Amino acid sequence: MKQTAVIITSCILPVLAGSIPARADRVIGWDEAYRMADDKIKELTLEEKLRFTRGYSEFYFYGVPDKGIPYLYHSDATQGVHIRHNLKDTTLVRQMERSTAFPCPVMLAATFDEGLAGDYGRAVGEECRAGGIEVLLGPGVNIARNSQCGRNFEYLGEDPLLTGAMAAAYIRGLQSTGTAGCVKHFLCNETEFYRRRSNSVVDERALHEIYLPPFRDAVDAGVAFVMTSYNRLNGEWTGQNKWLIDTLLRDGMGFRGSVMSDWSSVYDTFKVVHSGLNTVMPGNSRFSSELAGLVADGKISEADIDRMIRPAIATGIAYGLYGRTKYSPELLDRFQYHCALATEVAEKGTVLLKNSGVLPLGGCRDILVTGPFTDSDPRAGDNPASSADVKGYDYVTLRAALSDEFGDRVKFVNNPTESELQQADIVITTTGTVDMESFERPFALPRDEETRLKNIVRHNPNTVILVFSGSGIRMTGWADKAASILYCWYPGQTGMKAIAGILSGRVNPSGKLPVTIERDFRDSPARETMPAGAEFYNTAYRAYNEKLITLYDVNYDESVLVGYRWYDTKSIEPMFPFGHGLSYTSFEIGKAKAKVGDDGIEIEVTVSNTGDRDGSETIQVYIGENNPTVIRPVRELKAFRRIDLKAGKRENVRFSVPVDKIGYRDTVSHQWKVNDGEYTVSIGRSSRDIDCMLPVMIRQ
Repeated sequence: MKQTAVIITSCILPVLAGSIPARADRVIGWDEAYRMADDKIKELTLEEKLRFTRGYSEFYFYGVPDKGIPYLYHSDATQGVHIRHNLKDTTLVRQMERSTAFPCPVMLAATFDEGLAGDYGRAVGEECRAGGIEVLLGPGVNIARNSQCGRNFEYLGEDPLLTGAMAAAYIRGLQSTGTAGCVKHFLCNETEFYRRRSNSVVDERALHEIYLPPFRDAVDAGVAFVMTSYNRLNGEWTGQNKWLIDTLLRDGMGFRGSVMSDWSSVYDTFKVVHSGLNTVMPGNSRFSSELAGLVADGKISEADIDRMIRPAIATGIAYGLYGRTKYSPELLDRFQYHCALATEVAEKGTVLLKNSGVLPLGGCRDILVTGPFTDSDPRAGDNPASSADVKGYDYVTLRAALSDEFGDRVKFVNNPTESELQQADIVITTTGTVDMESFERPFALPRDEETRLKNIVRHNPNTVILVFSGSGIRMTGWADKAASILYCWYPGQTGMKAIAGILSGRVNPSGKLPVTIERDFRDSPARETMPAGAEFYNTAYRAYNEKLITLYDVNYDESVLVGYRWYDTKSIEPMFPFGHGLSYTSFEIGKAKAKVGDDGIEIEVTVSNTGDRDGSETIQVYIGENNPTVIRPVRELKAFRRIDLKAGKRENVRFSVPVDKIGYRDTVSHQWKVNDGEYTVSIGRSSRDIDCMLPVMIRQ
């Protein structure tokens, strides 16, 4: 979609945010909230109770205002507020005129900055409050197991520690505004290919070591709602899976909030009532009629209905969603800060993958710019039906941003000739994908696009390639011949300003990959996710016709070896490893030490900025068991910290990793287990760029 090339000067005047609380505390405690919910349920008729089991008008929780329970409005998405115009009942909310299009969540994850994630969540929460939105349907914390998944841009990468930390910070920021968060999609929805037809077959260790931890972190951060996923998990649909909801989520994690289904994802009304699910979304009269029939037949009781709706009402009470002023128009004044924050996230989340020395561009005179995203916005989820469709406003195009940054040194050519390419001092070209919900896209770019990129780098070795995508793509045909590669994700409404600043050197790049980019999809443990005969998937724009395919299994055969755990343990060379990202300055990691103390494994390392520019580096701590008794990754991320250092300065950085955090899920005792023995602490700047390796002995 073509956007107006406007640079809004108000974006450079941020309003400072306050501190983010350690936990998004409720207005009142859970016990009191449940007692108050019981009192409200006593006032409801059976018909009203039945309606509370389902949604209303696509994006509301049902309400009975004259009994003190208002309708509650939901909105997507994690990367901003999706303004919807397709509600069946438009009388319950005044639609917002605009909302900020933030960089996509995977770009936020690339900052490795928990404080920034909290600010991002708070900004989205403020826009929700301004627009009368009580519940934000985010953040999403599914793991980027499969680089072809069209929804990876909505999530926070492939590592459960990073995902959980960033999600928890986002939730605390979001809920500090009074907007309730809903973490999703519970559980193991790592493919978008006919997701309602897929069955994720996942073993116990992978569930507990990889896929559950981000949800646990969200619960520990105080998230109000959990949304189940579309897929089946080990044979049962997640929205009617009592073991998943009651045993894992409620008993195992202590979650006391409300659980809703994803839209149109449950099938057995009797199972739903007994599963622990509280609200079927979006709901319809047929579901209520089936419930009424089950009650009339004596198959379920009214007390069963009470138990089903009780957590939903208690959550509304606990988080202060009832009886408050719906709109906070004074928060509209915060949009200038939100716009500046969006730019900051893009600055810190853009990843410099490769640089042969041409960047920053400095004083070069003749810059030729070409490619598909010069004037159009590379926006993920660009479809009104997609949950992540955040329109934004006053978009800055790449043309406008580069013209503002470089003036008449830059020229734009749609289809440059060989001579024009050869004569340019620098060529900048864009490429990428358009990812979206319910769609898997190929790892490789289209053949014509591959040919175009190969032609450009062949005719000018000083080519800078800007990649816009929500996940990894194949780059083997041209990456080695390009001078520089910037991974720009989907950078939001002002992200092109950030990219222009990085190209010129006004901004020092500091993003790190939250995913591994493999050389070829055949290297991926998810290479067989697509069922046989599914070659047509890359031509299906919206793959919602389930009749086209039978139920199929997605086998997580790699178990705990997800992402870099797979590539590092199997000694498969990736194109670019997890955690990788370059800078215009240089850093040195040294004087490291590690010991086992009272608080766990205590690690200290000295980080120096040895270059001539101020910059930021993310120190990553990985730990691996040297002689494991079960299959374990060679190393796993256990701590990280982003630090800012001025040129020539150094800092001592300390980490403490609790011993119980280096264990694994024992499938005999069904508990976490830490073996005695030697472990290796690896400190570096990616899973492959390790500066220090230190042995520690664990004796319990």
